[in-house]
Amino acid sequence: MEEVVSKKLNTEIILGPGAAAAKIELQPGEYFTAEAGAMIAMSSDIKMTTTTHKKQSGGVVKALKRMLSGESFFLNHYSADIKPGTVWLGTTLSGDMKAHELHGEGIIVQGGAYVASSPDIEVDFNWQGFKKVFSGEGLFWLNLNGEGTVIFNSFGAIYPIDIDGEHIVDTGHIVAFEESLDFTLTKAGKSWVSSFLGGEGLVCKFNGKGRVWVQSHNPSSFGKLLGPTLLPR
Repeated sequence: MEEVVSKKLNTEIILGPGAAAAKIELQPGEYFTAEAGAMIAMSSDIKMTTTTHKKQSGGVVKALKRMLSGESFFLNHYSADIKPGTVWLGTTLSGDMKAHELHGEGIIVQGGAYVASSPDIEVDFNWQGFKKVFSGEGLFWLNLNGEGTVIFNSFGAIYPIDIDGEHIVDTGHIVAFEESLDFTLTKAGKSWVSSFLGGEGLVCKFNGKGRVWVQSHNPSSFGKLLGPTLLPR
């Protein structure tokens, strides 16, 4: 059957915000792209193919760039042939998922948060340079552009913050933000000493007009708390 490039995915997010999963319904000829390892279950009639970039072609350089941002080298593409089908997607950490529609604009997503997207969405990496070196977070983000649905996940619940002017967000709680926003890194307190002793360190000061999606939990803080309790093998 001839494939249909569906710009908007028929998506339902359930069991959020603590243990969210995404249910995607496909009609015959429709398909979408997802991060490798995100699939929980799928109908027996759904077909899955794996490439390093687009469904019809690979892209080794783009795949290597995605790896730098914390994503996998490969992308999976799920399609319905002659019958409708369902694909269930899950999160790596216990938390929420968000289905967001793009209409030609772009969003920046933190490394590891990308789950899936419509075929017309371009998934590329975004280099934040030395802004991120001192933030304690990853150096690389993903830039999602195009028209269609993007699905991203979080550690804990996802909260949207609409910004018109300036707003400060802890770096470890940023999930995604609209590319219309600019940001700079700055200290959380009045001085560098108080910022680091207070456990906050650096924060992002966003400027402009747009939306930021934040997560209720900080993966880095959780890892530091859990790490010492783990027994060596």
